[in-house]
Amino acid sequence: MELDELVGLPDTRLRPATLDDAAELLVLQRCCWMQEALLNETTEIPALHEDLADLRASIGTWHGWVVRQGPRLIGAVRARVENGGWEIGRLMVAPDLAGRGLGRFLLAYAEGQAPGALPRFTLFTGAASKRNITMYERAGYRITPQSGDVGGHIAHAVYLVKDRLPG
Repeated sequence: MELDELVGLPDTRLRPATLDDAAELLVLQRCCWMQEALLNETTEIPALHEDLADLRASIGTWHGWVVRQGPRLIGAVRARVENGGWEIGRLMVAPDLAGRGLGRFLLAYAEGQAPGALPRFTLFTGAASKRNITMYERAGYRITPQSGDVGGHIAHAVYLVKDRLPG
């Protein structure tokens, strides 16, 4: 099934993120993480403190993918090898398109891009971000004891891990 059929949006395509996407990624990131800030009652979220230069630098250090519907950037995700696992981050979907399966698609896609030898997937989200937590748990992630102190990310976060199945 094609991505546009999966999410019910015509002319939807996935491709690697490039520096040309940086400005739009920053706008989408701010939009998505302001919602998280309100839910979690904190603005101490790294995604809200990045500027364009930070985001452009991250494109060179993370594997990233964007989804566009026509010319509009509607979703993105990034991942990298970190602490012996495949860390997935900045999973975002335009708020007006939430609930169509695009976030689940992006999560599965990012997992599928992990190098073969890594034993687990990791990510974090806000402790009060119930919709995110539910999606991650349905995808096989579990909240770990590290939650609350996520390597300097945010104090009100939960850290989730999913063991990678062999094969």
